[in-house]
Amino acid sequence: MPEEADQVVTARSGTSDITGTPDLLTTGLDSSDVAGGALPGGPPLLASRLTPPVPPEPVLLRPRLLDRLEQGASGPLTLVCAPAGWGKTTLLSTWAQGEREGPAPAWLTVAVGETTRRLWGYLAAALRTAADDPDDGPPPVPDGPPRPEQLETLAAALAARERHVLLVLDDLHRVTDPAALTGLEFLLRHTDGRLRLVAGARSEPPLALHRWRLAGELTVIGADDLAFTADEVADLLVAHGVSVPAPAVARLAERTTGWPAGLRFAALALGDGVDPARAVDRFAGDQPDVAAYLREEVLAPLEPATRDVLRRVAVAVAVHADLAAALTGRPDAGHLLAEAAREGGFLHQDGGNPQWYRPHSLLADVLRDELDRLPADEVRELHRRAAGWYAGHDRPAEALRHALLAGEWADATELLVTRWPELAPDEPAAVPAPPEPPAEAVRRDPELALAAAAERAYAGDRAAADVQLRRALADAADLPAPRRDRFGRLAAAVELSLARLGGDHGEVRRAADRLLSTIAGDESPSGPDADGAVAGEAGDPRAGTAERDDVRAVAGAAHGLAALAEGELPTARDRFATAREAARRAGRPRTELLCVSRSAVLEAARGALRAAEELAREALAMPPCQGWSSRSDCGYAYLALALVDWQRDRPAEATAHLALAGPAGAEPGGAALTALCRAGLLADGGDPGGALRTLAEARTAAPGPELGEWLAADEAQVRAVVGDVDGARALLDAAGDGPAPATAAARLRLRAGDARAAERALPDWTAPGAADWPLPVRLGAGLLDAALAGASGDARRAGRLLEEVLALAEPDGFRRVFTRADPGVRDLLAARLDSGTAYWATVSELVRGVDAQPAAASADGPARTLDEPLTERELTILRYLQSILSNVEIAAELSLSVNTVKTHVRNIYRKLDATRRRDAVRRARELRLI
Repeated sequence: MPEEADQVVTARSGTSDITGTPDLLTTGLDSSDVAGGALPGGPPLLASRLTPPVPPEPVLLRPRLLDRLEQGASGPLTLVCAPAGWGKTTLLSTWAQGEREGPAPAWLTVAVGETTRRLWGYLAAALRTAADDPDDGPPPVPDGPPRPEQLETLAAALAARERHVLLVLDDLHRVTDPAALTGLEFLLRHTDGRLRLVAGARSEPPLALHRWRLAGELTVIGADDLAFTADEVADLLVAHGVSVPAPAVARLAERTTGWPAGLRFAALALGDGVDPARAVDRFAGDQPDVAAYLREEVLAPLEPATRDVLRRVAVAVAVHADLAAALTGRPDAGHLLAEAAREGGFLHQDGGNPQWYRPHSLLADVLRDELDRLPADEVRELHRRAAGWYAGHDRPAEALRHALLAGEWADATELLVTRWPELAPDEPAAVPAPPEPPAEAVRRDPELALAAAAERAYAGDRAAADVQLRRALADAADLPAPRRDRFGRLAAAVELSLARLGGDHGEVRRAADRLLSTIAGDESPSGPDADGAVAGEAGDPRAGTAERDDVRAVAGAAHGLAALAEGELPTARDRFATAREAARRAGRPRTELLCVSRSAVLEAARGALRAAEELAREALAMPPCQGWSSRSDCGYAYLALALVDWQRDRPAEATAHLALAGPAGAEPGGAALTALCRAGLLADGGDPGGALRTLAEARTAAPGPELGEWLAADEAQVRAVVGDVDGARALLDAAGDGPAPATAAARLRLRAGDARAAERALPDWTAPGAADWPLPVRLGAGLLDAALAGASGDARRAGRLLEEVLALAEPDGFRRVFTRADPGVRDLLAARLDSGTAYWATVSELVRGVDAQPAAASADGPARTLDEPLTERELTILRYLQSILSNVEIAAELSLSVNTVKTHVRNIYRKLDATRRRDAVRRARELRLI
């Protein structure tokens, strides 16, 4: 680049991130400021590029990231790598200006179009400043691109230093010539760790990163790390003076996926005095500031081919290489997507094989806007191609939507007729509505309106689906008999989809029975409703085996879903098993996935861990689970794996699977089982308060008596551990006399020292009827029985009972019921090692596992329910209010601004109905929050 152009570009601001700072004064450094303050014959060096920019106001410190940077800076290379707007510069400047022992890091912001000569001029100035030692003098840094001997001299001088040199290079992606960094890479490798580089970049810099990565000396902080957590989103809004309800905060965090720039845009918009909750729901990528930023900073730097691919694949919610190639006609479309996704942040990958890609939701809004600017014929052609691809890859719901968007009415009708069982809405996908089929086309073929109704039901738009269903029914009276029977079956299926969307379980059952009534044979609807049956009572005698299996699969799955939602677990298990076989015979993978994933959870709940694991992995291996499709179904499979891992005492694996279970926790049955697993992990991890809050919230909404009993029994045990014995007793008294609360009540009596009362309360876990209990409950009762026998001195009986429990637990790999059992169980297990056991290896492992468990939770009582519970951040500040620390000192301890702490304190006072610190602390202690 010519020197004149170099002078122009170096006068630009050091950052383009929205989370950075406005341009600093570009005052030059002369030789009195920095040795070599100007290159010979060149312009002066700019102070703004050698100084960390001031972070934007309000400043929000993020201790978890600052700690990561500090830890990374103890090694040779730390890379903060993410696309525009992810807060790289803000994080680096906040860290660089923080308090630390020793000199502050040297700072250099790389300019656009940096030449090698100019870059090394700035590097020389930065290194002289950071490495200048009063005893040794400045290091021998060359003013321009160094020669090999100069590099060796400089490396030797830095290696001989007593203290390391920290160098921050921001916007390192602007260096496009790998040779420009060759000398810096040499220094990093040959200064004996004295030179440590912290770099910010939008993409990986031209350094041999693999060397440091293999050596374990590379720290990478990427977009996933920089994304704001829900707590940080709340803190940011508080810092901006915006009050947003907690559910809206969660929606905003999900909508932006924690993108810092998007959140700052949102905070500014919410601060304009509009209704915050409504503004959050309306915040999207079509907001002028957001759209302009994404176009200029994210899309504009891309190669034209990549940008065109992203625009054209925006017709689909998610794509992979084959679909992208089909849409664009480019064989390299998949490669271009992979390159765009490499930076992370704005193009997500699902981790499958093949990879599916999905743009950030705000970027997707912008890409759809760009797509709409294409000629209408081109857009229709893209939808036609998408419909064909989806139809050929077992994704009929997506195929139907694109066929309607393309105006391919015959194809849409054909998809409904041949693939209707796969169109039942598992999880609504909010997508734009296709145009209504024209009235003339519907009069000729009423099934076309049914197809439009099915698509809207799949998208979760019940009102629009109902309109299309009525259109279809109005034009179906004159259909000939064979088509009228088929139409009746299809209409009943659409009605069932609408009933599922409505959430009325009774109506779901009635709609499922109406669907069953459309086939002749030995079907016995549980509650026939002849008046509501579209096809009549007799059904269709011409329905063949495949049609019967389709109807049985769809109706049986609907019955299973209703039973699960109402907590009728045995009924749900039987329904799903029957429907699963019918779907398998009919070759309907989507319906089969729904049944297999729920069956996996139900098997895990009853304690058949091996069967649950096999079913869950079978579900996750099905094609419909790829590319963010069927997230609810796949969520149930992950929930099953979480329950299995939890019972096998593998908390890390259980936590990871529970995080992936997400959508399963939105339905009543799944929510209760999710709460059981999450609360158990919290209690085991030393957070009984969190466990109690989770259990209490789930118990109030638990469907059916069985799940309610399980939740109450677990909550009572946690209450007893933390000292709230009265609360535990009251909870069990109200829970009923099922085996789970009865076993918990017996354990409570044993804890109180009344072994006789515990024996009387303990249900008979060896009775024939106990075989129907959930296995975890039966194992718990058996272990308690063995512990009681041991406590009474009957070692022989205790050993026999323990062997029976081990025989039940061994096939499925239960561990937690032993490692988290009452203290006496450990002694019983150890005694079996001495006296002999058929399960020596398992018992030996269990004894070690019990010994490794942390001490029991403190005896402080649990937090009782407030009208508006405290957030985790407020609970943290509440604990500090017990001390003599001022708000200023609390802010310093938590790395928060004083105003943020004051806002949290005001919220604490309001929620605790207190007016001063002493009253708030007293009230919190009464509630056992602290």
